[in-house]
Amino acid sequence: MARHLPLEHFCPWREEAEELRERLTTLEVQMKALQKQVFGRKSERLPQVRQLLRREQAGKDTEARQQQALDKRRERAALKAEAPVREVRHPVPEKERVCPGCGGRELEELGKGRTTVVYEYVPARFEKQVHVQETLVCACGKGVITAPPPAKVVERGEYGPGFIAHVVSSKCADAMPLHRLARRLERGGVPMSRSTLTDLFHLAAEVLSPVCVRLLQHIARAEVVWADETPLRVLDVKKTRLGYLWTFLTRNEKGEWLIGYRFSMSRAGKTPKDVLGSSKGKLVVDAYTGYNKVTTPEGRVRVGCWAHVRRKFFDALSTAPEAQQVLDSILDLYRVEHEALEAGVVRTLAHRALRQEKSRPVLETLHAYLTSQQELHPPKSPMGKAISYALNQWTPLGLFVDDERLPLDNNRSEGALRRAAQGRKNFLFVGHEEAGENLAGLYALVATCEANGINPEEYLADVLLRVQTHRNKHLDELLPHEWKRLRATDSS
Repeated sequence: MARHLPLEHFCPWREEAEELRERLTTLEVQMKALQKQVFGRKSERLPQVRQLLRREQAGKDTEARQQQALDKRRERAALKAEAPVREVRHPVPEKERVCPGCGGRELEELGKGRTTVVYEYVPARFEKQVHVQETLVCACGKGVITAPPPAKVVERGEYGPGFIAHVVSSKCADAMPLHRLARRLERGGVPMSRSTLTDLFHLAAEVLSPVCVRLLQHIARAEVVWADETPLRVLDVKKTRLGYLWTFLTRNEKGEWLIGYRFSMSRAGKTPKDVLGSSKGKLVVDAYTGYNKVTTPEGRVRVGCWAHVRRKFFDALSTAPEAQQVLDSILDLYRVEHEALEAGVVRTLAHRALRQEKSRPVLETLHAYLTSQQELHPPKSPMGKAISYALNQWTPLGLFVDDERLPLDNNRSEGALRRAAQGRKNFLFVGHEEAGENLAGLYALVATCEANGINPEEYLADVLLRVQTHRNKHLDELLPHEWKRLRATDSS
């Protein structure tokens, strides 16, 4: 006769089976993710919110899109009209100066002639300048007067500020390695070694260091700051070490962007603490714990990033179709932001009212849905991890509803780190820690220039000379966004 064992006898085996099943599910998900990363189509990436909203509006605002295209063409035409103009005369050849009717040679010009417009590229030209200082002597033979020497970045320097500014912009704005720049200069008739360009780059960083420090100080005093970090390799003996480039940025009352960078050999919270100190306000970041040292009750309030949440649910979509409902809800939040942008009320009280009216109900519905789904998915599955991430960050994620200055995501700081990602593909690593610090400082000035519509070469060439004689208490005037007004004052 068969002996019936109590159900409790099988409980340990049942728990072990459940654990094995969960581990198997996790491994299957990881295998699918790896196969997708290695063999999958590159087009299977997370679509941008702007693209999705643009598709929705494709059939609705045809007239608006046509007007936008027309405005863009007009803008390009205006830029072309501002290009330098050089008139090139094309005389009729001597052998053709014969009238086709009578064969006569008494010809006169008819009007201004036929005009053809051609846009041509004129290669950049480097020149060797010989500065001659006029020297005057009095008839009495006792007094001699000499004209002042040309301004230089450093005493006995052989390269002008414009040349040094070009070197910095080529690396920081165009991600061009200095050995490639040396070859390009040589094609332009200027023999140059990479070591010389490296010295000039670090010289510029040293001269502009006070301005870079002041820029980070301004950012630290701002009420709302974005922050993010990315790895950057540092050359070491027979190998490279891992360093990190951090970005901190803000937007002032005039809508001008201030973008700063800081390099460190550690991803610990020491860098955010060094930059932001005990300042108060809001800090827009992801869930990385390295920012915990500044997001304290006495310090800054952490603001969450919906773009990070959206990516996690997109990754879970292949194994959990119900993630699509979450993605649709997040898109609704961005749709409200698009509506505010179209109405021209971004960062105003009307923007806050719009969020409270339309975004808050979306958040309430989404929170209830995530809570109901949490028990239906293993904690280590992609959907389970995405739900846990969203619910653990729920308070920081919802702060934007009551503060019109706060964005939905941290994409702005991630975009500020793209120049570093582009640099990694080209010059791969920095030579040493100090080189990383110099690169971070010059990155900051170039990025702030570009964010505010300033030509970084023009700015650097001017400030490299100004900073040496500018009074320290007026150093703020040399920050890129203030420099525009300084130059306007000088020219008036």
